[in-house]
Amino acid sequence: MPGPAYHPLAKLLHWVTALCVLGLIAVGLWMTSMQISLLKLQLYAWHKWIGLVVLALTFGRLFWRWRSPPPPLPEGVVDWERRIAPVSHALLLLLLLALPVSGWLMSSAGGVSVYWFGILPLPDLVPRDQDLFAALRQLHHLLAYGLMGLLALHLLAVLHHDVMRRDGIFRRMWF
Repeated sequence: MPGPAYHPLAKLLHWVTALCVLGLIAVGLWMTSMQISLLKLQLYAWHKWIGLVVLALTFGRLFWRWRSPPPPLPEGVVDWERRIAPVSHALLLLLLLALPVSGWLMSSAGGVSVYWFGILPLPDLVPRDQDLFAALRQLHHLLAYGLMGLLALHLLAVLHHDVMRRDGIFRRMWF
């Protein structure tokens, strides 16, 4: 018995965010391994733009979650899963806020102003500083690997619930 489903807006925000994040991970891994080129610069711009979309979507998700809390977990969910679920979701949301902000800070420290979709100029959050840029780059990469690890656990949990336990957890978020 899956229990009550998420609101359609929560589902939409979740899946749009998921697609954006998967694209950001793929592009992020690809672009960092490339030699400098026009394509690499374009990928960096798109990575920043979509990262800021994820930041906006995450604020939207948090606002929606505040206005419309998620449905309770089904009765069959064991106690330790019931305790860890909100912690893992909070960590995911925290990383979805921290990664775009760390990227924006990194761009500012690197002396590269961000123009959202090439149109809307965003303020530099910190002055240009190469040491700060290097530290923020390392932080951004660590946060990205942390997000990838947490997403892997999230997907394993989905598989566990949907394939092994068949308790309907996944169907609550699926359209």
